[in-house]
Amino acid sequence: MKNKATLKRILQYAKPYRVHLILAMVFALLYVVLNLTAPILVGYAIDHIAEKGQVQFEEVAQLLLMVGVTILACAVFQWLMGLCINTVSYGTVRDMRRDIFRKFHAVPLRYIDGHPHGDFISRMVNDTDAVGDGLLQGITQLFSGLVMILCTLGFMLFINPYIALVVVVITPLSMFVAAFITRLSQKQFREQSRTQGEISAYIEEYIGQQKVVKAFGYEERSQEDFEAINARLLDCGKKAQFYSSLANPSTRFVNGIVTAAVCTVGSVSAINGTLSVGQIAMFITYANQYTKPFNEVTGVIPQLQSALAGAARVFALLDEENQEPDKENALAVHDCKGKIDVEQVNFSYVPEKPLITDFNLCVKPGQKVAIVGPTGCGKTTLINLLMRFYDVNSGDIRVDDTSIYDMKRGSLRSLYGMVLQESWLYHASIRDNIAYGRPDATLEEVKQAAREAFLDHFIERLPDKYDTILTEEGANLSQGQRQLMCIARVLLCDPPMLILDEATSSIDTRTEIKIQQAFNKMMQGRTSFIVAHRLSTIKEADRILVMKNGNIIEQGSHEELMQKQGFYCQLYNSQFAAS
Repeated sequence: MKNKATLKRILQYAKPYRVHLILAMVFALLYVVLNLTAPILVGYAIDHIAEKGQVQFEEVAQLLLMVGVTILACAVFQWLMGLCINTVSYGTVRDMRRDIFRKFHAVPLRYIDGHPHGDFISRMVNDTDAVGDGLLQGITQLFSGLVMILCTLGFMLFINPYIALVVVVITPLSMFVAAFITRLSQKQFREQSRTQGEISAYIEEYIGQQKVVKAFGYEERSQEDFEAINARLLDCGKKAQFYSSLANPSTRFVNGIVTAAVCTVGSVSAINGTLSVGQIAMFITYANQYTKPFNEVTGVIPQLQSALAGAARVFALLDEENQEPDKENALAVHDCKGKIDVEQVNFSYVPEKPLITDFNLCVKPGQKVAIVGPTGCGKTTLINLLMRFYDVNSGDIRVDDTSIYDMKRGSLRSLYGMVLQESWLYHASIRDNIAYGRPDATLEEVKQAAREAFLDHFIERLPDKYDTILTEEGANLSQGQRQLMCIARVLLCDPPMLILDEATSSIDTRTEIKIQQAFNKMMQGRTSFIVAHRLSTIKEADRILVMKNGNIIEQGSHEELMQKQGFYCQLYNSQFAAS
């Protein structure tokens, strides 16, 4: 039942290409009919040269010419059929991948964070390829094979019903064999597809973190872990291919029996005078053509099984629940004063492990708010809630007295400029990377943002300057340069509020002082949230929130908190204990 549902959904994807699918079936029908006409012409030609000295050369020449035209027409229709099939196949795979990519934007960030990214890549690439290569081609193969069987059977019944009956009685054995083997191999193909996703995730993870792997000497252990997954993939792949490969030789064995039976019965009929030599030749050809579709269908069983397993994984992703949509009357806000109110917020990533409980906060417009605390206290989680990357379990967050849940997500996020500790760049020019949030920005505006981020002197030394192409994730830049690029990106957008999450963690001290000056200039009149571990960088903040176990335990200016001699004082002094 699950396979039927999966197949039905694949056909739904193929529906926009039904014209090509219908044409493919028409061309398949014409190909089969012409393919079955050729043996008749050859049989007539044999009958015209059966006796010595009585060769009817003109008739034979005409028949051979007709055979040549028929074969040429078969080739043309077969080519057209393949063209239509490829259009359906690649179009369907393209649409699937497009929907998967859209799904990545639609699912909650919680789902993306909770699954291996390499597995997503495997579903988008490997599993959709399996659908294109296997299932759709197999459907057409089934149709052309069915037409071939029915037409061949009709031709054989017309020539000699008794011999046709022999073929019909023996041939179904191959179908029973194929069905039995299919059940054995299906489970292994599902496991193979799942393990392919697992190994893709592992490879993506370790290629992206090679420096960490080498720094901690994890090469041998990572190799052992890889070998374990690879061995499981080898095992289930061998089993899947072994079971599925039994189908083709088994059906060919049955088909050999069919051919032998036709030859035997046909020879006896020829001796008795009920069949001519040409008709025997026709029957032998038809017997092979009648059994050939069974061989072809069983030959594509491995692809069909792999396609069904891959499609099931794709549809499992597409069936994931989307994030809650914006309200119908949600507001599109493009500017704000910067007043933030967090009211009795409760949040947890896992229901049984509360992280933020009964959290309250009021930030006035233009305030610089620093958030400090030990690792895991909820600093970055608070940022995620402000940006609505995650929704609160209860409570409310307001911007200028308007609930963020009454705003469109896109407009809410446009109010913030965000610089994270982990910088993100993509394969494009330096200009495109800086202008990521403002694609319409002029080159002079991009240069001004780079100057404010103290990055222009480095860019101007490059051969192609702002047209220099960055490799994937900006790997041809240093970590500090990548972070400066992200800072320039935010400076160009000039948003009404700022979020700086360890924004200068990878920058040298002298450059950091300059960047802080640029930030201070930018933060004037803007509500800003600063997450920092180096407490020396937040001394100038209007308000410092000290978090511990998801709650604010202290708040005030740097001087006020130091006078309290509380938890913040301990944190600050611990960083400067040596001095």
